[in-house]
Amino acid sequence: MSAYFAELSKALKAAEIFRPCLVLDRERLDGNVALVKERLAPGLAVRLVDKSLPCLPLLSHIARALGATRFMTFHPPVTQAVLDAFPEGDLLYGKPMPAGAAKAALARGGGWWSRVCWLIDTPERLAEYGALAAERGTELRFTFEVDVGLHRGGFSSPAEIKALTIPERLRCEGIMAYEAHAPEIPGLFGGAANALKKASARAAEFVATLDPKQRHILNIGGSKTALLHGAGVANEVSIGSAFVLPKDFDTPGLQGLQPAAFIATPILKAVDAMLPGPAAVSRMLQAFGLFPPKGCYLYGGKWMAEPVFPDGMKPNGLIGLSSNQQFMGLPANADVKPGDYAFLRPTQSEAVLQHFGSIAVFAGGRIVEFWPALPMG
Repeated sequence: MSAYFAELSKALKAAEIFRPCLVLDRERLDGNVALVKERLAPGLAVRLVDKSLPCLPLLSHIARALGATRFMTFHPPVTQAVLDAFPEGDLLYGKPMPAGAAKAALARGGGWWSRVCWLIDTPERLAEYGALAAERGTELRFTFEVDVGLHRGGFSSPAEIKALTIPERLRCEGIMAYEAHAPEIPGLFGGAANALKKASARAAEFVATLDPKQRHILNIGGSKTALLHGAGVANEVSIGSAFVLPKDFDTPGLQGLQPAAFIATPILKAVDAMLPGPAAVSRMLQAFGLFPPKGCYLYGGKWMAEPVFPDGMKPNGLIGLSSNQQFMGLPANADVKPGDYAFLRPTQSEAVLQHFGSIAVFAGGRIVEFWPALPMG
């Protein structure tokens, strides 16, 4: 691992990047895409999650490799960017939008009527979108958000959907069933495999209430579960973070994939660690292993990320975090000097990939290009 980060450091110096940045390993990314393609159950299409891959060149790179034209979207400014970048793209909202937000988006045009599929989670929202469609004099597509065990909202019973009258200008395309809870279910309560089985069976019950013409989008899964689904009622799965594998996605369903995104930042200072106040206090805490013998200060900090290099580097609760100049504890044998790079692995990809403005793409031992991230909006 040290050799890998030494290679990244060499590439960053050659590219004259002496500030915090997000580095994307394109070769690891391609390996992850290939593994996903290999393991995906036959008959399942991939819907790429834009909030987890908030960078149009990154989305394009993965979409080309998979032949994907479906996207899951969450935020109107990002939706607009994806609509503009992918003229053939079909977009499904992954969370219900306030009717006012939908109205404002529809006023912009540019594919919002025909290529965006909204998410409906309650009878009240169905009525609001029906009124919006009537007001706009246009047809709107939607899917039902259904609860298959996560209990984060959506319709909890197929009977609820069966009892609905769909307004004239709304067109039902199917369901979205998210089962992010499944990998977290302990064996005492049936385990992940049983939870996934139950979620799939529950999704099938919801699908059974729909007319065959209303079953174009039968969406299930997220990055942690998409590759665990076999043949079933779903015709697509949503995947985003898996392709870059942030720390929170080290799960059995993604074994074999490699972390492909890292925060790199220069080390500003290397110090013998010392707390403010009497030196004796620091020495006592060090003797009891409560405070590190060495430390360093990073350029920036307080990111949603965990340190991975130099070996043994970690934050310290006695000093705390800083977004300007973060202290990191180091073991006594650490060989660190100012100008070296520290590397942290994001715990998630959404928001973190957007934090640095552009992404430094690493391939063939060097930084080959920069991919602009989408703005937060």
